[in-house]
Amino acid sequence: MTDNRLNIKLEFAKKVVKHAGAYIKAHMTDTLEISEKTHFDDLVTNLDREVQDMLITKIQELFPGDHILAEENNVRHDINDGNVWVIDPIDGTTNFIVQKDNFAVMLAYYESGIGKLGLILDVMKDTLYWGDGSTTYKNDAQISLSVAPLAQSLIGVSTYMYRTNAGGLLDLSHQSLGVRAIGSAGIEYTNILDGKIWGYFSNLSPWDYAAGAILIAPFGYVTVQLDGSPMSFEGRQMMMSIPKQQLEKLSRPIKN
Repeated sequence: MTDNRLNIKLEFAKKVVKHAGAYIKAHMTDTLEISEKTHFDDLVTNLDREVQDMLITKIQELFPGDHILAEENNVRHDINDGNVWVIDPIDGTTNFIVQKDNFAVMLAYYESGIGKLGLILDVMKDTLYWGDGSTTYKNDAQISLSVAPLAQSLIGVSTYMYRTNAGGLLDLSHQSLGVRAIGSAGIEYTNILDGKIWGYFSNLSPWDYAAGAILIAPFGYVTVQLDGSPMSFEGRQMMMSIPKQQLEKLSRPIKN
């Protein structure tokens, strides 16, 4: 990365994401305030909101001209309008509540709709994945990923999409060694980067895929809707993160 301005933002982002992870760990045994958003299994805690507020405050202190698109409290901004930070304070909140594992802090930075920085912190493993769309790192080591054929791989799925065969996902799974469902988009993206799964299919909001899409891009992956069209960064969309060379093949049978 040669752009000093982006370097400054990257070092800032790495610092605040690690701080957020440490804050969650320090308070995860506290009595949580848990409430439902859209459904009984769509949960939010006081820690989700506290971490998001903390990240927003730090961004606005250093980069007052930048904008925020974030999960909680209806913080929305058009991804194509200026410099936009995309925040998911605790991705996998249900996992966090029930398992105390398999959840992540995610932060991405976009300029006029182009992903410039992506960061995913696997909180309990204290492992930070970060990159700029051309190189990706796991902690201090640059990742080198060789993508195996689908027939020799597992795929990450949304359980609802899988069991209802949404877009033909159940049919597609028969071409693989099987499926895995984690319950956190962030952890699914780290599994792609670790070579544990071939691709990921789910129904996601912008903060769920903004960082992951940047991190997997250097390895020939695309993040698109099931018909192959671009993500809108508005609302939930059924999507897939897959090797680009498979896009034409999968976007025909995999449809909404």
